[in-house]
Amino acid sequence: MSTHETDLPVGHQFEDAEQQLDAYSAGMWLFLVTEVLFFGGLFLAYIIYRTRYTEAFVAAHHELDWRLGGLNTLVLITSSLTMALAVRAAVIDRWKQVIGWMACTFVLAGCFMVVKYFEYSAKFEHHLFPGPNFQFHHPGIDSGEAQMFFNLYFAMTGLHGAHVLIGMITMIILAIRLYVMRNQRVDFIPVELAGLYWHFVDLVWIFLFPLFYLVGGN
Repeated sequence: MSTHETDLPVGHQFEDAEQQLDAYSAGMWLFLVTEVLFFGGLFLAYIIYRTRYTEAFVAAHHELDWRLGGLNTLVLITSSLTMALAVRAAVIDRWKQVIGWMACTFVLAGCFMVVKYFEYSAKFEHHLFPGPNFQFHHPGIDSGEAQMFFNLYFAMTGLHGAHVLIGMITMIILAIRLYVMRNQRVDFIPVELAGLYWHFVDLVWIFLFPLFYLVGGN
């Protein structure tokens, strides 16, 4: 453990900084493992149904706009950079920079959600939301099989969007905490763990983008 880490404020429930760091790391990695298992089940369902209904999935994926998906991919990749810069600033105890970089990350996350809102709105308008009003007209394609594609699309991208929203709320809480404690030595680990969470969220989208927007053929 570095000297910088041993200078961190230690919570009353911990014996020392090392125990606190171990608890932070163990808790966060355990959480991420459960997230991997959760999303892994959905990815497995996608693979099974895409293998079973290949033609329907290929036809349905053309209803998505790859340009909007690509824009959101670029936005999230950029947000990973700004979040990494926020973590670096937290490590060197530059609270103003931390808040600034997290604000940039927050704005980029907001842009992602706005693009997703327009995507979802278009699907509702064209009756492509799964349910009794679902309509998919394509020669030789079963509507029920196409609906399975949109079931997975809304489930997986919707859950991902919920994770983005949670990340945004976390950034607000951390920024307020940093500002309130601006004249004190602040533990940088919560910002570092938030950055780890955010990189995971971005990584999930890196898989979602090609699966729904690009993989499908002509």
